[in-house]
Amino acid sequence: MNSADSPYLADCAAAFVRGMVLRGTPLPLSSELVRESLELLSEEDKTVIIEVGIQNGLRLHRFKRLDSLMSRVRRTFGFLQGVLPESLLDVGSGRGAFLWPCLDAFSELSVAAMDIESHRAELYETVRVGGIGQLRGIAGDIRTHNFAGQTFDVVTMLEVLEHIESPRKALENAKRIARRHIVISVPSKEDDNPDHIHLFTQESLSRLLKEAGFEKFRFDYVPGHLFAFITADAEP
Repeated sequence: MNSADSPYLADCAAAFVRGMVLRGTPLPLSSELVRESLELLSEEDKTVIIEVGIQNGLRLHRFKRLDSLMSRVRRTFGFLQGVLPESLLDVGSGRGAFLWPCLDAFSELSVAAMDIESHRAELYETVRVGGIGQLRGIAGDIRTHNFAGQTFDVVTMLEVLEHIESPRKALENAKRIARRHIVISVPSKEDDNPDHIHLFTQESLSRLLKEAGFEKFRFDYVPGHLFAFITADAEP
């Protein structure tokens, strides 16, 4: 089966299964399938690995290949294809609605996936251990995490700011971390999600960005979501 025909994002799903084995979960996989470089495995090998994972109760639904990407993911991909970053920090990666398709679409992009929930960072690290070497997981809070300045070409914060208190602190730290760009998306209309503590308009988000020290940004919309594409100070 070709990767494009797989119902899963094959590399990510196979890497997760292999990573579980390498981190101590006993599964009936040969040493060759577990330890061979992921790039050298055939599509049939990856299918076998995924099937073993499914048969042994591993939850691979997060790696399902969707018929069409969410509009906000497509919009972010379009931006990334235009600026061609080498490194990216994805803040609030969560279950991976953006992260897994991003790793599949940008195979050369170095991605750090950050989440405040440590078990999610462990999931990302399991995928790294299983063969997706471009990925690393970080348990942390964007408001306070002490990255060195200008560490990443692009910082993405997709559906994040509406969840957190002191969003200005998050933006100020992202400004310090980003070399080139920051991409933000937030809901553009009210919803019934109890975890959403802010509702931003273009005007209120613009004001917040200026308070955080940004001068160069533009807005865009996809259905139900507001985007801000921000140029970092280091970008000419």
